[in-house]
Amino acid sequence: MSAETRVVLRRAAASDAAAAADVWLRSFAAALPTVVRPRSDDEVRDHIRDVVVPLRETWVAEVADRGGMGGIVGLMVLDGDLLSQLYLAPEWRGRGIGDRFVALAKRRSPRGLTLWTFQVNKPAHRFYERHGFVAVEFTDGSANEEREPDVRYVWQP
Repeated sequence: MSAETRVVLRRAAASDAAAAADVWLRSFAAALPTVVRPRSDDEVRDHIRDVVVPLRETWVAEVADRGGMGGIVGLMVLDGDLLSQLYLAPEWRGRGIGDRFVALAKRRSPRGLTLWTFQVNKPAHRFYERHGFVAVEFTDGSANEEREPDVRYVWQP
């Protein structure tokens, strides 16, 4: 990220839903190519527009640079103490945005957080463990939409 570019974390507005859905779709495809999604691209877009943005505590990472170019490059969703989603545009991974999202989630839920990630997503495991999350439960995936083995992580201050 250049000195000319900055990334702002802010609450999502209804007008962010399409861009946030595109980030979700691109991130999921890049990070989880072996996981079968139970929803079509259009169903994901509808869900983010109709449920996630209006009914959950949804945050976006927006790029703003001096040239006026910008856009949504990240999405984080909190549902109480559940960090239910954290997705970054693939080309924006490794630039500290995920770290900033997790710090924000911890400030919003200072008594602790929980999250689920797929067992095949080893980079996510390393990321969350680096932020103090501990794996506390492994499942066979029978309880999630994707039917993919997952792991529950907990962070306690």
